[in-house]
Amino acid sequence: MVTSNPLSGQRSTIKTPRYFIDLHDGSGLLRDDEGFELPDEEAARGKLTSILGRVAREFLPDTDQQVFTAAVRDQTGKVILRARLSLEVERTN
Repeated sequence: MVTSNPLSGQRSTIKTPRYFIDLHDGSGLLRDDEGFELPDEEAARGKLTSILGRVAREFLPDTDQQVFTAAVRDQTGKVILRARLSLEVERTN
């Protein structure tokens, strides 16, 4: 984003933060090397829950138990959020 200071007339660039969301399915890690430009941590949290919702709809295997974990890293590599999505089907018959 480019902004102008009305007092000095100088232009400056404000860099939008980049967040990386890594996924683990219990057997392998999918590391996010591209990331998402998002305005803040709350937006990163929204992206995280959106991705886990998509995982639940599209990628859960035909199994009775599965756990996915996700971590959000900031631009420095620091993990700022963690989430877990789990599926457990219990047969009652």
